[in-house]
Amino acid sequence: MKRTYQASKTRRARTHGFLVRMKARGGRAVIAARRAKGRKRLAV
Repeated sequence: MKRTYQASKTRRARTHGFLVRMKARGGRAVIAARRAKGRKRLAV
């Protein structure tokens, strides 16, 4: 049986990438929160 998660870098970036985050107000909030927390990686 095939597993549910079939990794795809392109799809991952398109749904969770930095540019997608910056498009929406909520996404920008996410980036800001991660910056404040001092995350090494802000987005995928």
